[in-house]
Amino acid sequence: MTRRDLQWKAVGFVLTTGSCAMSLALDGSPLMIGFFFLAFVGMPLMIHGKRVGQALRAERRGHYHTADVLHAARLRRRLKRDGDSDL
Repeated sequence: MTRRDLQWKAVGFVLTTGSCAMSLALDGSPLMIGFFFLAFVGMPLMIHGKRVGQALRAERRGHYHTADVLHAARLRRRLKRDGDSDL
């Protein structure tokens, strides 16, 4: 896991836990809905890290093979990394 990926996951964790804490603090308030939404935004970041942006770009372009695109990008990165280490 790269440092950048770990930073994205940390942002997702902070966003989710902060939003949940604020929702608990605002029990019964209509503002809870906004914090609840932020908690759902933070969960994919916490789980997938920086790959969330890649998935959103693929979806926005109407690409129906999103899983294939993500897998191909991972394979290209792996091949590039393994190819550089052989030098």
